Amino acid sequence: MADKLVTIAEYMDSMQAEMAKQVLADFGIKSTLAGQYGADVLAGVLAFATVKLQVLEKDADEAKQILEDQEQGFKPGEFSEFNELGGYEEPEEQ
Repeated sequence: MADKLVTIAEYMDSMQAEMAKQVLADFGIKSTLAGQYGADVLAGVLAFATVKLQVLEKDADEAKQILEDQEQGFKPGEFSEFNELGGYEEPEEQ
């Protein structure tokens, strides 16, 4: 029996959805986007035009946790972990 697709997140634009999809791919979880073209065309016109990030039902809990962990790891102004890896410098206060 094939596992069914379930929606684990919705985004207002396809760029955010693509980024989330790539994060999951980096962790070995396959996903797909539903409604990305409609959301781009209808952006700003219809509030319900969203891009749905979908994974197999068996991967849903793990995928949600990965996205939640990633979201909490990249809060504005908190670049310390990224800087250790040679990333961007935090802007100096003036």
